[in-house]
Amino acid sequence: MLGWAQLLALLVAAQRLGELAYARRNETRLRARGAVESGARHYPLFILLHGAWLLAVFLLVPADSIPSWPMLALFLLLQAARLWVVATLGPYWTTRVLSLPGAPLVRRGPYRWVRHPNYLIVTAEIAVLPLAFDAWVIAIAFSLANALLLRHRIGVEERALAGRG
Repeated sequence: MLGWAQLLALLVAAQRLGELAYARRNETRLRARGAVESGARHYPLFILLHGAWLLAVFLLVPADSIPSWPMLALFLLLQAARLWVVATLGPYWTTRVLSLPGAPLVRRGPYRWVRHPNYLIVTAEIAVLPLAFDAWVIAIAFSLANALLLRHRIGVEERALAGRG
């Protein structure tokens, strides 16, 4: 029997797969316009991390766990913020670090206030979903792994965007 955690993990997995398809289409178009990828070697680690996070929620949270409704509401708000980021970047949104020479940096939407809003949102998602089911170990373990990967990735992205304004 599927519980709330399993259902949500499946829904988030479906959302992420849809995002990957959208990102792939954008990547193809950006590469055709001359975009250059940076940090390709670390990309599979993000796929592994996010897949393992959802699998951990699916397998390790008991099916009879009752969710914290306020935490789930926060998770839904994070999904809306995530969609805002994707919509703001539009054809420039990808899951890889691609830089199109000569393209201006996006400075509208959430980018008016935060340099890397998607990373902030993902960081919160990784903690909030398991915490909605009192799964502290999952939240802490994956938050730490995500922090290590993001530390590297943000540096890669900053170097890739240097000189563009």
